[in-house]
Order: sequence, then C-alpha cells, then structure tokens
Amino acid sequence: MMRKLAKTAAFLASIAIGTAVPASGQNQFSQPQTAQPQTAQPQTMRPQAGQAQAVRPQAVAQPQADQQQGGQQQHPLAGAPFILSSAEQAEMDQLLAAWEQQSSGTKRLEAKFRRWHFDPLAAPAGVHATWAEGEIKYGAPDMGLFRVDQLKFFSGIVEGKSTYKSVEGQFGEHWVCNGKELLEFDRSAKECRIQQLPPEMQGKDILESPLPFVFNLNAARIKDRYWIRRVEAPAGVFVMEAHPKRQSDRAQYRFVRIVINDKTFLPQALILYGPNFDPTTAPAYDHYEFIDVKHNTLLQNMAAWGAVFINERPPANWKVIRDTYRPAGPQQPQMAQPGADKTLR
Repeated sequence: MMRKLAKTAAFLASIAIGTAVPASGQNQFSQPQTAQPQTAQPQTMRPQAGQAQAVRPQAVAQPQADQQQGGQQQHPLAGAPFILSSAEQAEMDQLLAAWEQQSSGTKRLEAKFRRWHFDPLAAPAGVHATWAEGEIKYGAPDMGLFRVDQLKFFSGIVEGKSTYKSVEGQFGEHWVCNGKELLEFDRSAKECRIQQLPPEMQGKDILESPLPFVFNLNAARIKDRYWIRRVEAPAGVFVMEAHPKRQSDRAQYRFVRIVINDKTFLPQALILYGPNFDPTTAPAYDHYEFIDVKHNTLLQNMAAWGAVFINERPPANWKVIRDTYRPAGPQQPQMAQPGADKTLR
C-alpha cells in the first residue's frame, strides 16, 4: 500500500511539471500553427510563458458561445494543441460518456482540498510558494461554494526545511453561487461583489472555470469547451488533459490536468496551468488535491446542508458592490465574470 501511494504521489508530481506523456506517444503537445496544424510529433510538453491563476467562478448565459456546437468530434481547428486519431477520439468519447453516466446522479458533492502554488519567483525551484486548505461544495444544478480556509506563504529555509507562515490581512478566494446570485468575498478589503443573475439563467449549470471536472460532468459541453485527451496514469486513476477553446477560458488558464478515480469517477486532483505557462521561463502552476470527498450522503440530502452556504451573506460592516448580469454583444462570449483578480499568492 505504501509503495502504491508513493508511486501515485510521484506520478502526480510528474504530471504537474509536465513530464507525463499522453496515452498514445503519437499525440504529444505541439505548438499551435498559423495554418492548418499537422499531426503532433512526440516531444516534451512546452506551453508558452505566463503565470498560474486561481480557480474562479464565471456565470455563463449560453455555455456554447465562442466554441463548437455540442457533441461534435474534435478536429484540427487552427490553434488546436493536438489532433486525436479516430481510434483515440472514440476511446476519449467512451471515457467521457462513462464519466458523465457516473456523475449524472450527483445531486450533492463536497470535498476538502489542499492547494500548492509553485512559482520560482516566490520560492526556490521545486518548493511551493503558498500552501492552502479549503472546501468546495456543489448542489445541482446551480449552487456551489469555493473557499480557502488557510493560506500560508513561504518564509525561508530553516535547518534545511521549508517554512511557511500566515500573513495578517491576506486571505485566499471565497465565492458562493446560490442559484440567483454570484457572491465574491474579498476578505482582505472587506468587500463583497454580488452579481444578480437574470431569471433565464437561474436553475441552469452556471458554474464554470475548470470546476465542471470537479462537479457534474456534461460530456458534450466538455467537448464544446475543450480539446481533451487522456495521458498515461498508474493503476486506479484516469488522467485527462484539457485545453480550453474559448478565449475567456484561455485568459485564465492554458490547460488543466484532471485525475479521477477509475471506478467512482470522483475527483482526486486537478493541476491548473496559467495562460502562458512554460516549464522553463514561467513554470508557475497550482496543484489541487481533493480529500474527504462526499457524494449524495444522507446528511447532504437534508435541507440544512445547503442552507449554510447558499444563504451566506457578507458581514454588516463590509462594503457591498452590486451588479446585474448583462449579456455581451453577439460577437463576444456571453459571460459575466467577477471583478479584477485579487488573489494573494
């Protein structure tokens, strides 16, 4: 058992830094082409330079805006990072269908998470710059919570060991979607931005970012939104690599890798790479691991379970910024986003 855990931990580290390879050696990462891309050749994965960003909520009026129509097979569009053969696409479709079937019954889901943020500008190479613990919750179809409860920063090497400490007044992300409003809590500034959702958006799958992989998966929507492939993994898990097609997603992250249990299809880890990640010039990324995952439990089916976060409001002495969702123009992705990124690393 210890050997298996060590092997899995080593594998998670390898996929975080980009050394894991696709299940087929003929589909390694290739750079986007200005003309029609050619079949990708085996090589080391090297996306472009940039910074990792946090998982953040988005409210989407039309989930298929700025992307392909639902259910269409991936094909070599300009900018596609890789091309799957017919056999590989069929295998991917089968895996997504099985994943969707397993997760379609998810009415309630919650998990604790741990997050390690790696950034050589803030900590030595191979040492995480921040460490966080928090919680996620999901209630179908349109309720969710993401909250960092502890956030610690690298403070130096003491007797050969990395040390971390909390910094007064610095907190991680905290947002809630209650089905009618999207609330983003800025605990540092003591501000809360409340974005009202119009009636036509309520009761729909409005939580976006990479979280569809953690919550309830819709295979057609995932293929609309991502170029996705499977990468090699140890026994007991599947690992998928997803590159966003929508510009609004690409502005937040270049690609993600998702680790799920191969029996329950519940999430085990997610590795989020910034929009310009490069393992040499900008090797910053966020590594999430999910623990204590609970799914459709008797307690979760009680009304009081969701009320705790669904009815969450800012303290009376906070500044409240209210906003109403307004669809973007017809040529733009129809998306309402929270305010400027205030995440503290």
